[in-house]
Amino acid sequence: MIGEQQTPRATDVATTKLPDSWAHTPLTVVMPTYNEAGNLPGMVELLMGLDQPGLRLLVVDDSSPDGTGKIADELAEGFLTKDGKPRMSVLHRTAKDGLGRAYAAGMAKAVEDGADYVLQMDADGSHPAGKIAEMLGVARSTGAGLVVGSRYVPGGTLSDAWGAHRKLLSRWANAYASTILGTRVRDITGGFNLWSADALKSIDLASIGSAGYSFQVEMKFKALRRGFQVMEVPIHFEDRTVGESKMNLAVQLESIAMPWKLRARAGK
Repeated sequence: MIGEQQTPRATDVATTKLPDSWAHTPLTVVMPTYNEAGNLPGMVELLMGLDQPGLRLLVVDDSSPDGTGKIADELAEGFLTKDGKPRMSVLHRTAKDGLGRAYAAGMAKAVEDGADYVLQMDADGSHPAGKIAEMLGVARSTGAGLVVGSRYVPGGTLSDAWGAHRKLLSRWANAYASTILGTRVRDITGGFNLWSADALKSIDLASIGSAGYSFQVEMKFKALRRGFQVMEVPIHFEDRTVGESKMNLAVQLESIAMPWKLRARAGK
């Protein structure tokens, strides 16, 4: 039983038309899942329908009790290239040990399989698929090692479903991490990020210590420390419509402590 499926929104429609050669750029979307059976089918349909022949999808499932992994396997069978190669694959992990580790495993797999760029994207529909072409275009035209889909640059917006307290907390978290680490990235905590393979190889994904959402901060900080250019593209961040957030107290505490740990290691 797949359950309720998310309906793609108008904001998911791509507005950027890439040159043909750029549209064929090997780009892998890495999408971690845990109990996302209601969201995944709609997200897969949306991504596979984009006018980007080079785009592939790698779902990283942490043994979801709701059968998300099985659904992903079934969906993958329906999306092949003209020469019969898969456009979608699934990496099954045996335990749920954090969003950061799921992303690291998927990103390492994507680079190993030949992706020139890797995009982090949540399965809950909060990240606008229609911005992927623009983010890739910015990366290709500027040589940036990282393009952030940013909520906090001019033009970036948050869902109206977010209350004032939640919006204030999110802005505070960004200001907190950026101030401690001395960066100018407006959305350092954001999870909609396009990476070049070169940047990921330089960072060394195996060295990342964050298990939860602080993974986003640690990755960006390490990219900056290694001299990679970071660009930010405004996005509209939508609230999930199906399922529940995976944020818990342990994840929140890690997010508070991680910027200080990174600062100490960097000798700031």
